[in-house]
Amino acid sequence: MLANLLPQSESVLHFFYLCQRFSNALKKRRKYTKLKGHSQVIVMMKKPEEILQQVWGYSAFRPMQREIIAQVLEGKDVLAILPTGGGKSLCFQVPALTLPGICLVVSPLIALMKDQVENLNARGIRALLVHSGMSSHEIDVALDNAIYGDYKFLYLSPERLKTPIFKTRVQRMPVNMLAVDEAHCICQWGYDFRPDYLEIQEIRPLLDQAAGHRVPVMALTATATQQVAEDIMKNLDFKAPNLLRSGFERPNLSYVVRRVEDKLGQLLRVCTGVGGSGIVYLRERKKCEELAAFLNAKGVVADFYHAGMTQAERNRKQEAWKKDALRVIVATNAFGMGIDKPDVRFVVHFNVPESLESYFQEAGRAGRDGEKSFAVLLWNGKDEQRMSQIFKVSFPEPDYIKDIYQKVFNYLNLAFEEGEGMTLAFDWMDFVRRYKLQASMAYYAIKYIEMCGYWTLTEELDNPARVMFDVTREDLYNVQLKRKDIDTFVKALMRLYPAIFSQFVRIDEEQIARVTLLSRPEVHERLMELSRMHIIQYRPRQRTPLLHLNNERLVPSNFYLSPKVYEQRKQVFLGRMNAMLDYCRDDGGEQFPQMPCRSRRLLAYFGQAESRDCGVCDLCIKRGVHRVKTQEKTEEVIPQPSKNQRDERIVAHVKSLMQHPNFCIDLLEREAGEAWLEYLEIYRILRDNPDRN
Repeated sequence: MLANLLPQSESVLHFFYLCQRFSNALKKRRKYTKLKGHSQVIVMMKKPEEILQQVWGYSAFRPMQREIIAQVLEGKDVLAILPTGGGKSLCFQVPALTLPGICLVVSPLIALMKDQVENLNARGIRALLVHSGMSSHEIDVALDNAIYGDYKFLYLSPERLKTPIFKTRVQRMPVNMLAVDEAHCICQWGYDFRPDYLEIQEIRPLLDQAAGHRVPVMALTATATQQVAEDIMKNLDFKAPNLLRSGFERPNLSYVVRRVEDKLGQLLRVCTGVGGSGIVYLRERKKCEELAAFLNAKGVVADFYHAGMTQAERNRKQEAWKKDALRVIVATNAFGMGIDKPDVRFVVHFNVPESLESYFQEAGRAGRDGEKSFAVLLWNGKDEQRMSQIFKVSFPEPDYIKDIYQKVFNYLNLAFEEGEGMTLAFDWMDFVRRYKLQASMAYYAIKYIEMCGYWTLTEELDNPARVMFDVTREDLYNVQLKRKDIDTFVKALMRLYPAIFSQFVRIDEEQIARVTLLSRPEVHERLMELSRMHIIQYRPRQRTPLLHLNNERLVPSNFYLSPKVYEQRKQVFLGRMNAMLDYCRDDGGEQFPQMPCRSRRLLAYFGQAESRDCGVCDLCIKRGVHRVKTQEKTEEVIPQPSKNQRDERIVAHVKSLMQHPNFCIDLLEREAGEAWLEYLEIYRILRDNPDRN
């Protein structure tokens, strides 16, 4: 018994630990039938509408959702392209609940997967997550739970697909479908290529063989050109091409591009001239903090958000913004993914994004409720210079990339032919400081090596502390009899975390300290002591990116970068960047000639051949273009003026300006001052409805 072994040597104690692990392994199958947690509310239903109503409380699907669901229920592979806010997750979650078995979900966004798993579990739907930030034992437990534990969803980061343990276990899982989120990552020429996605094609035969039939695949993305869409279906081994694309028109969203030198002044005009909540996107973390401080100084309630903050800080600010306690969030592109706030009235890009894919996805977070909203992009000559600089640093010279490859392995203390399959904490900034590197250049070198498939760099993870008992209750009781100090502490853990014997649970060391009347350092020391005694497995809190090594360290002569692929990637990247700049230009540049409408430019870029002038973007308004109405339907419901817009003084001012013999949009904007967007909207309504004059 454990109590009798306590005084003995560490080696003997370790021998007992190994024996105990073997004993636990024999009991593993039985363990999963005893898992504590959320009770499963779903009993198989026949109609997706019933699941939608019972689980999510919605009475009807959004456009295209039902059609996409029908395809996979018929056993067909399908690629679904839905705009931001189109409800992609429900497209695979609902059909997975109508079918027996478990749904595999592949996504590169660990934070988003964590949110979805937590949301599903909160709704009584059993879901699991496996990613590189977990220990081998945690992964082992999670995969066995997926086999024996009656779970409905297993979320995976793509680098886990190639591991032997996953390939072995997945053949014993009753997989009903494979959902591939952010599917554009599988395209080598897409804007966010991830080589690990190519492994999906390799596991399809394993799924089909285990199921005895072809397991359908649902691929989902918000942004894909026609070429990318074709690559997705080819690389996922679709039996037949099957693309369902929702229309990207946003009649309530006014795209506005302003070429200005005084960006701060223009931003303030947007924030004060448009009511409701908003998002301001910037590229740099420090600039986010500075800009949030500027807005607060001008009376706009704002805060910053970026990946450099702790998860708790990000959650707090995110919730404050969602509940309207915070009006404007100033953020890097780390903000917004998976956040469903329908009443965002404006999104401002303070810098020009690197691609139309990024811009369209971020701008689309405005006006999801169908009410009038604005997507404003501010740019000037400095943005063109910055884009040129980004292009240069995004593709370091091959010799520099090769040097960074060897430096990373030196930093990790790994010799040649070592490291394959390892996942290691990688303190990016410490690496840069140690080797006195230029940060952005080194970062892009590391990302280029990732695109070549040599390793995978995860996003910065904020993993809370986790604990799991590694002994039986009987052995633990014997320890408690011997050590009264441990007895009190252990009882507190069991009361706070009932599932701690069957699975790793997240713990709050502050809460444990309050309950046990210990300081937080004392709690940490107690946990470490229990871990050294092999009573618990303790994973301290860790906040760092992780580097998953796909291959052993190669000698310089064996580390190969294809010159042809390198040049092709540079040209594709340059093409996306030029398309973004041409979108900003009033004349459309080379990419959008003879297309004086922002919405039509976006639709054309993403492969929608037929479109009409939107009538609400800055270019359409300047040209006096009205939204077309047909006898069958009115394409836009003319919005009623908001409370602010009904201010008689402003309406009267706009009417008087429209009667001016030299009236033009520039005159309107000069007279409007900080309320220029509001003036522009009133002008559009009065222009399109002359009977209101």
